[in-house]
Amino acid sequence: MPKVLIADDLSQAAVDIFTNRGIEADIKVGLSKDELIAIADQYDGLAVRSACKPDADVIAAATNLKVIGRAGIGVDNIDIKAATAKGVVVMNTPFGNAVTTAEHAIAMMFAAARQIPAADQGTQAGKWPKKSFVGTELSYKTLGLIGCGNIGARVAERAKGLIMKVVAYDPFLTEERAIELGVEKVDLDALLARADVITLHTPLTEQTRNILSKEALAKAKKGLILVNCARGGLVDETAVREMLDSGHLAAAAFDVFAEEPAKENVLFGAPNFIATPHLGAATVEAQENVALQVAEQMSDYLLSGAVTNALNMPSVTADEAPRLKPFIELAEKLGAFAGQVSDHGFEEVVIEYEGEVAELNRKPVTAAALSGLLHASRGDVNMVSAPSILAESGVKLSETKTEESPVYDNLIRIKVKVPRTANSDETGWRSLAGTVSAGRPRIVEVKGMPLEGAFSPVMLYVNNIDKPGFIGALGAMLGEAGINIATFHLGRQDTGGEAIALIGIDGQPPHELTEKLDALPHVRYAKVLNF
Repeated sequence: MPKVLIADDLSQAAVDIFTNRGIEADIKVGLSKDELIAIADQYDGLAVRSACKPDADVIAAATNLKVIGRAGIGVDNIDIKAATAKGVVVMNTPFGNAVTTAEHAIAMMFAAARQIPAADQGTQAGKWPKKSFVGTELSYKTLGLIGCGNIGARVAERAKGLIMKVVAYDPFLTEERAIELGVEKVDLDALLARADVITLHTPLTEQTRNILSKEALAKAKKGLILVNCARGGLVDETAVREMLDSGHLAAAAFDVFAEEPAKENVLFGAPNFIATPHLGAATVEAQENVALQVAEQMSDYLLSGAVTNALNMPSVTADEAPRLKPFIELAEKLGAFAGQVSDHGFEEVVIEYEGEVAELNRKPVTAAALSGLLHASRGDVNMVSAPSILAESGVKLSETKTEESPVYDNLIRIKVKVPRTANSDETGWRSLAGTVSAGRPRIVEVKGMPLEGAFSPVMLYVNNIDKPGFIGALGAMLGEAGINIATFHLGRQDTGGEAIALIGIDGQPPHELTEKLDALPHVRYAKVLNF
């Protein structure tokens, strides 16, 4: 039974999802980092909101951890790089609180434009300060969106309902999507020059950190209203304070801060500044939605391998997972074969898909192939970490797909370019292919030679010159070493040419056996393979 630690508050309905699906759920909220490290290795999954911070130390201690689920969109409290390196899937729930956060941004915009908090405070103090608060209408004003993804798009829809002109800066926003939303795509300088109100709706990354710097804010139209309900660190808070004091900014409303919880901040006490304590997702509906969503996503992954809304792993739907499973197994075994016979590393990887598999979701299949390929040299690697490890190594990866396969219903071929050495073949490439037949992976080609058979846990791979009597001598040698043959698959180019023997054997042979095989005059290469 998989076991999940719920380290932040989730609704009882979310806890029930775990238990009803056969997953043991422990609720331990408010753990210190040391307390979390002490128990982290007991769990397959970790469910968090924003308070729990699984950093590199926590992830290193969580030796059995497979998935971290964030109930919400922001994942800056999770060390994704460390999780990826450890092979831990990181999921979030990007859609569960989109409406709530968009509504909060609109509410903050209204509150700033009409100075509602200050007016409320003065009124309740008995001052009736009617003449002190002359607000600004939002209709027919220009709203500038920095980020027009899921949440930004919802803000745009609501702003259009207020008869606002909407301009958006987002490098990932297509012209087609902008037209669909009724917004104008502009660059950042144009947005700063034109916007009467700016709201931010982008994650905090190295590219977006301090996107509204002092220099950027100086380009903004005088009298700007600035709203940030996205992430602290997107805006230079000191510069905002200076511009509120000078009147360059008419008002600012922040729900997020560079350091949270924000018990102190340079913005506190500034004129026309409104603050809320990270309430963007704090509605009954949103809290329930993201909790239920993360529980379902984590359960799907732990029980069936389905991956939804992962930040470091290709998505696999619950329907796709069983169909992809045999192809993932085949790809991993082919990758493991290629990795084990590439003794001196590799410079390039090509994966070819033919037939049925070419029309499936190939990203997880490729990830599995890379996991098998890298395991021989890197050890602790899996489908999550393999793609990033390969990318960091500088090894070139390419894929091709062909809808028809000449012989098989489906075929995966892995080609690995190895450095030229005395043991490399003349082209510098290792090539292997396999198929899924009756739901089981089978190898069908080695170095371009047809050779069909099942994978065995331990296999002896021999690349030799085809000479009469060689196979008999090889069998005799294995018998003398006390090694039982489970399967025997042969392939060759032509009589007297290059040949392959792939032999499934019971147990690990002594190292001396491969040394004896390598010493034979007709053997080019011999290797014990483990799958």
